[in-house]
Amino acid sequence: MPTNTRWSVPEHHRVEWERFVRDQCGVFSTQQLHAFGHDRHSIAANTIAGRWRQVLRGVYATFTGELPRAARLSAALLYGGPYAVLSHSTAAEEWGMIPIREGPVEVTVPYNCSAISQRPFVIVHRSRALNYSARDYHPPRTSQVDTIIDLATAQATPEEAVDTVIDLVGRTGVTAAKLQSVLELRKAYRYRRALDKAVQLITGGLMSVLETEYLQKVELAHGIPPADRQMPFSVDDRVLWEDATYDSLGVPLTVRLDGRAHHSTPGIAFRDRRRDNAAELAGRARLVYGWHEVHKDPCGVASEILTVLRRAGWRGGTPCSRCSKLVSGLAG
Repeated sequence: MPTNTRWSVPEHHRVEWERFVRDQCGVFSTQQLHAFGHDRHSIAANTIAGRWRQVLRGVYATFTGELPRAARLSAALLYGGPYAVLSHSTAAEEWGMIPIREGPVEVTVPYNCSAISQRPFVIVHRSRALNYSARDYHPPRTSQVDTIIDLATAQATPEEAVDTVIDLVGRTGVTAAKLQSVLELRKAYRYRRALDKAVQLITGGLMSVLETEYLQKVELAHGIPPADRQMPFSVDDRVLWEDATYDSLGVPLTVRLDGRAHHSTPGIAFRDRRRDNAAELAGRARLVYGWHEVHKDPCGVASEILTVLRRAGWRGGTPCSRCSKLVSGLAG
């Protein structure tokens, strides 16, 4: 290590310095640098010399070049202060709820914190609920349930808030009871009625709601005869039940209504793969839809159903009042 005092660290600090470099991905706050013996002149000298770079106000990277994701997260947290946590989309990415994307790091800080958003690097949210929404993970972030609530309340409409809750609950396996208990703790939040509705949908059996919407908004609204429901099929010497089949129309088509966006249970995932393989071997077409597709785009779902039905020779179907154009498969 260089011995010049402007960029070296005292011998008795070196082990701790290296630990900070590992834990914080080479990013330090001004206060931390001061604790390691670097005053403002030393910090300025290292920055001017190109050994370090200022990332945000009061935050420096002790290396040059592009910041990897882990360093960007660390810098945003240091900028937010000692109680800052990753939240919203960034927390969802860290939890594996949504794909990692390019964009600002989102953090939440206590209401009395002075940090403000510094786009395009960091977006700062404020919360009075950090005492019980933050979790001691590395890097620190909001809990899965609080992340879902934060993302839902950030949506543009109550309907999108409901869709967000249902989708992310399906991806994570968070229970309705856990969601309800956290909502009760967080007394003040946007879209209260919408989020309560989402909990009721999950608690009361989302499948029954999904099946009703499929019947009304997809089938009946588009002139598709109601499918045969809960039909038994043998898979690996077991009887499994399919949600909707159109064999009565002379078309070997199975439609599966999936109340969860993602099955985290290995047994369920294996069962569904075996069921798909069995359908393929039997020459059956199969389509799978969840809450998001049926609720948000029933016309698009109907278009795909009609495409398969007409491909097999069935004639029928009508566009509903909401279809902006003839549903694919109706023309000709």
